[in-house]
Amino acid sequence: MKVRLNLATTPLENNRQFLTAAGLVGLVSLTALVWLALQSYQAWRETRALRDERIQLEAKLNTLQQQRRELEQFFSRPETRRVTEQAAYLNTLIAQRSFSWTQLFMDLERLLPAGVRVISIAPQLVEGRVEVRLVIGASSDEAKLKFLQTLDQAQEFERYHLLAETRPRSGRDTDQVQVELVAWYVSRVP
Repeated sequence: MKVRLNLATTPLENNRQFLTAAGLVGLVSLTALVWLALQSYQAWRETRALRDERIQLEAKLNTLQQQRRELEQFFSRPETRRVTEQAAYLNTLIAQRSFSWTQLFMDLERLLPAGVRVISIAPQLVEGRVEVRLVIGASSDEAKLKFLQTLDQAQEFERYHLLAETRPRSGRDTDQVQVELVAWYVSRVP
């Protein structure tokens, strides 16, 4: 027969609270570890997709760079350069021939107020736009100002720059003021 006697001088300690708290902390830590592991795996999968996309884009970029080098070599050949220069020259000739003098005169006729006349006109193609050099004669300063205001509001002329203003000295001339200006003409073909 066995007798259960406690011969210890201090009572037996109960570690149940400590073990419960430690188990709870361990469970929370394990849960956090699993959650972080899942987040890391998901981030790795997403970056793997981005890495794959980057590799594909780099391959495409290399292909495009190779094509660019081939095109540069093609266009640097003397015969290709000669054809390109001829095409550019022909394009400028076509652009100059496509300028509508009739439309320009119709626009000017509509814009000119009474007492203003065109003395000379010289259009030229500059940077793909038509630059018109005009010399106008006006019977008075008011007529000149009215023409400049009309020109400023006209859709056919984007901007103008006054070059000179003179007053003829001979009594035979009907113009009291002559103005030389340059304007950008925008052809509005109906």
